[in-house]
Amino acid sequence: MKILRIIPSLDPKQGGPCQGIRNSIPELHKLGIENEVVCMDAPKAQYLEQDPFTIHTLGKGKTSWGYHKDLVPWLLSCYNRYDVVIVHGLWQYHSHAAIKAMLAHRKAHTISPKIYVMPHGMLDPYFQKARERGLKALRNEIYWRFFENKVINEADGILFTCAEELLLARTTFPNYRPKKEINVGYGIQQPPVYEPHMQQAFTAKVSNWNGKPYLLFLSRVHPKKGVDVLIKAYLKLENELGTIPQLIIAGPGMEGAYGKEMLVLASASTNILFPGMLRGDAKWGAFYKSEAFVLPSHQENFGIALVEALACSKPVLISNKVNIWREIAKDNGGIVRNDNEKETYQLLKLWLLLSGNDKSKMASAAQRVYQDHFTMAQAAQQFIKGLQLKTTK
Repeated sequence: MKILRIIPSLDPKQGGPCQGIRNSIPELHKLGIENEVVCMDAPKAQYLEQDPFTIHTLGKGKTSWGYHKDLVPWLLSCYNRYDVVIVHGLWQYHSHAAIKAMLAHRKAHTISPKIYVMPHGMLDPYFQKARERGLKALRNEIYWRFFENKVINEADGILFTCAEELLLARTTFPNYRPKKEINVGYGIQQPPVYEPHMQQAFTAKVSNWNGKPYLLFLSRVHPKKGVDVLIKAYLKLENELGTIPQLIIAGPGMEGAYGKEMLVLASASTNILFPGMLRGDAKWGAFYKSEAFVLPSHQENFGIALVEALACSKPVLISNKVNIWREIAKDNGGIVRNDNEKETYQLLKLWLLLSGNDKSKMASAAQRVYQDHFTMAQAAQQFIKGLQLKTTK
């Protein structure tokens, strides 16, 4: 059994979908299911060097749509090598090319692979309703009319990471008629066991850390993530309560306009730190030395980083716009509130005023949430069942 994944890029800076691919492929390999990836990355991109699976790199596409003249010909020549094709993400040329090539392939061949689309939250109504996304929402409406609704409706099925994402996708666009909707789940690999060198790597990246447990935001610095409401809530609590744990905001995006605005907003406190994107040992050191993970997103399909926090026994303080909030709230693995400034303030304050014993209980519950819902082994089995794949091991 062989699967082809189609994605614009495997650059970690592009967010969760590429990390989800990296998480799932090793687990599927254990079950005898091989995976290859085709992407529009440079053949010698440094971030591809450690990947243990086959990657077909076509080089960078053109325009913001990511058009690449070689993608459709490559797919037409290679589709017969695979049993299943999965298109990761929407709104770029790769999804249109994948379906266009598949329809052409099926006209010329009696046997073709099944093709599925995994939107990774990109059909969430937030993206059409958010005030700051006016032009992008209009662009999506145009793309939907001419390209994307055909992608969704011609595919053999649409794959979702959780039930909440599946339900939300039904509410966004007209003429949404997928042949099949499948909740395939999602998960992460077990994190590495804590080692002292992780703290050393973290300390090297965050020189102003005071050595005490802190609140950790680890994601893109982007308006969707609610970084502004987080900073405002933190500043209010710092003014109200005095000494509180430091807030570390780690992630890419500081070079953009929003990132620069956040630096200015946070300048009222010396306890809000921006180390940039953390990887490897520095990232795991950040998780293990934190006291809680914070993510007040206005939209979050799954949140790989917050599940990594759960796996490290760290409670998560999140908004109810994170699609897996129900599992976390039900099993007391964190605290959930709405995604506005007032309730983000309440979210942080509730955590800060908990007793040490209650915080310890929530930390244990966080680990149980991960074990019960989000291990990679569970996700692989749900994926195989949803797509009715045959395993050899």
